[in-house]
Amino acid sequence: MNDECVVGIDIGGTKIAAGIVDLEGNVLARNRTPMVARGSSADGLAAVEFAIKSVLDRKDPSQKVRGIGICSPGPLDPKTGVVINPPNLPCWRNFPLGESIRNLYRVPVQVENDANAAALAEAKWGAARGYRNVFYLCIGTGIGTGIVFDGEIYHGRTGAAGEGGHMGIDANGPLCPCGKRGCIEVLASGPAIARRAREKLTHGSSARLIELASGNPDSLTSEMVGKACAEGDPVAQAVISETLDVLAYWLGNVIDLLEPDVIVMGGGVSSMLAPYLVDLRKRWKGAVVNPWPNRVPVLLARYGEEAGVAGAAALLDGSPLSTEPLPSSEAV
Repeated sequence: MNDECVVGIDIGGTKIAAGIVDLEGNVLARNRTPMVARGSSADGLAAVEFAIKSVLDRKDPSQKVRGIGICSPGPLDPKTGVVINPPNLPCWRNFPLGESIRNLYRVPVQVENDANAAALAEAKWGAARGYRNVFYLCIGTGIGTGIVFDGEIYHGRTGAAGEGGHMGIDANGPLCPCGKRGCIEVLASGPAIARRAREKLTHGSSARLIELASGNPDSLTSEMVGKACAEGDPVAQAVISETLDVLAYWLGNVIDLLEPDVIVMGGGVSSMLAPYLVDLRKRWKGAVVNPWPNRVPVLLARYGEEAGVAGAAALLDGSPLSTEPLPSSEAV
């Protein structure tokens, strides 16, 4: 075993996931502790410090900590480690999180948003290992994206680049919480899939969806839609078909703009969409100017719930991208 490791910290609005990650991307120890999002800035920092200490207590004593990587909700400045004004972390406003943790532990510290960090983890250790240029999407409650060019996260001029989930594809579409209309997030995220199913429900149109929702359409989830689709329910099948349409159109734009070597899909909704990736790629016909879209493989992410912890650790690993793909990577 290598005698070095990295601490990965994934901060959310209600919890902090912490892990010890080796230099091959394996999460060796893990822990979850509460986050104090609505206290003072000191309260929030103390919660992060407690999470770090708790997972360090589980570390192999022979291993030396190379650094601490932190995924935090944004907006944030990855160059300075300052968390600017995340809506779900009101405890921090222009808070120097990176510097504060660095002063406590006297090791290198890097702060990044979760999708960017997860993209880097997939590029170094995960499904995109062996590829140089990676587009990563995480479909869950929202849609987050990250871009890795030649082993480096693409941040743009100010660090705000990579918000692919808020690329608008329908100027007259539903209003997104970000304030824009027709973002892919409001059209194809988990809640968007459930909303689309509710809108299609009429009396007797889908007994199976109503049954899965225990008679209450308001309780429908994307998981229920996926289950009903797999069972042949026509309403659920129509919802999934429309979701694939908008995802294919959006990813077609990504291919035309970036032409990545690989697309990696993660997040809770990705497993539900996994059986339909071939169908998604067929929809690129007529939606992509690039003459070779099907040379861009679509892979399911290696990291699930540990994506934030692994991504945070990848920020401090320091090793170059491997030229060898993971043996288990299966492209469609």
